[in-house]
Amino acid sequence: MHSFDTLFNPHSSTRMTTYATKGMVATSQPLAAQAGLDILKKGGNAVDAAIATAACLTVVEPTSNGIGGDAFALVWMRDHLYGLNASGPAPHSLSIPAVKEKGYKSIPEHGFVPVTVPGAPAAWAELSDKFGKLDFHELFTPAISHAENGYALTPDLGRQWEKAFDKFKGLLSDEQFQPWFDTFAPSGKAPGIGEVWSSADHASTLRAIAETKGADFYKGDLAGQIDSFSRKCGGFIRKEDLQQFKPEWVEPISVNYKGYDVWEIPPNGQGLIALMGLNITNHFQFESTFNVDDYHRQIEAMKFAYSDGMNQLTDQMDMKHTIGTLLSQERAEERAKQIDQEAGIPKASELSQEGNVYLATADEEGNMVSFIQSNYDGFGSGIVVPGTGIALQNRGSSFSMNVKQVNALAGGKRSFHTIIPGFITKDDEAVGPFGVMGGTVQPQGHLQLVSQLIDAKANPQMALDAPRWKWLKEREVIVEPSFPNHVAQGLERKGHRITVALSRIDFGRGQIIVRQPESGVLAGGTESRTDGAIAVW
Repeated sequence: MHSFDTLFNPHSSTRMTTYATKGMVATSQPLAAQAGLDILKKGGNAVDAAIATAACLTVVEPTSNGIGGDAFALVWMRDHLYGLNASGPAPHSLSIPAVKEKGYKSIPEHGFVPVTVPGAPAAWAELSDKFGKLDFHELFTPAISHAENGYALTPDLGRQWEKAFDKFKGLLSDEQFQPWFDTFAPSGKAPGIGEVWSSADHASTLRAIAETKGADFYKGDLAGQIDSFSRKCGGFIRKEDLQQFKPEWVEPISVNYKGYDVWEIPPNGQGLIALMGLNITNHFQFESTFNVDDYHRQIEAMKFAYSDGMNQLTDQMDMKHTIGTLLSQERAEERAKQIDQEAGIPKASELSQEGNVYLATADEEGNMVSFIQSNYDGFGSGIVVPGTGIALQNRGSSFSMNVKQVNALAGGKRSFHTIIPGFITKDDEAVGPFGVMGGTVQPQGHLQLVSQLIDAKANPQMALDAPRWKWLKEREVIVEPSFPNHVAQGLERKGHRITVALSRIDFGRGQIIVRQPESGVLAGGTESRTDGAIAVW
């Protein structure tokens, strides 16, 4: 049984960790966190709270997720950890030749071509069926209310919305994109910070999903509307693709990091990369206050993890090597020995960015959920199905057009996926859920967060607030403005090309909940890099 106080020092942060006894919801939007807490107070469990929070986030943070996106979850229920993969496949008619026939050499980021089957509504229904306590429709009341009545934009949300509008205004002039502007810029501009935005279409769609437990989205009128607009715009997704989709319950994968088991969803997600990085750094002892050598080894380990992972990750059935091989101690030891005193250049692709949302929930019965959902690149494809508020994801843009690569596009195949929920256990007991959202920064954020908790014994809030680094490519590393200057200079001397960022916006956004086994007290941290909030009871 792990000790709450030996995992971290509860007094080790200038920003206070949040404590509670009956329940906790941590996410990037205050209204969504409150929605989850309301459900807990009505008698719902951590799963009910996660669904309510996730549905609400499609309304109160549409810049990063939506009804037309994917989702993954790790659920600790009755002393067992379950994994749910709700990432949808490519439409069956989508293929490399079909994309080339449209004149593309690579898969575009916007429009109907990169649209894959959305998995989020099915994830909500599946989680409720397996573990929920309350009626499904009751979980959508907060989200529907905010969509109908409107809410005021928070600061980071407003900035991200304006950034997306400026980008789309310059890129998306085709008629198929007009519903996006009608929905998210109804007055001809992005709503500003503190301004109220509402969407009757969102409310109507969420109500249909709530009343039919998602069936309307995959088999009913909503599925028909998606099909119709896709046909009109020359898209590939059809009602048959939606009808055939079902989320998959999977066995989570893990590595033991210095006595703690760190869990991720298996591929097609990139959680494997985080575990590979931790497996390598497990061969080093770090100072409680990290020095130059500690940061150097972490960065080099993550380079190796990415160079291996980016060449392997795709739908698991198409991977060339087994997870056991990639996470073997022999492989990790070999990589650890290859880390020397100078920065190296691994073989890996330049890393990209994306938008997604992460949430963590916990109830007084000991149940906990680590949940993440995404439209991929901010608002996704730029396609909104008219009259529905459904912003469709562009997850298909992460497929390769090279048939020789494991992540090559094929109809019915799930692509390499960036969004990853995390969970920590020790001696078969839950420590708690954690996650860092933000594209390919996520495995890097997971490694840094776990190391802060376990190596530095930081409390949850301090672990989140710690200055982060982000490897970009080759020897290029960008660090936050608050990153220690003497460490940055030391890394430069080791051959890293260090750039100090002007802001913290691109370094991931995370949440953590940790439970004390003896008392059940919950300790949570929320992200200071965004509009993070923890609602407690």
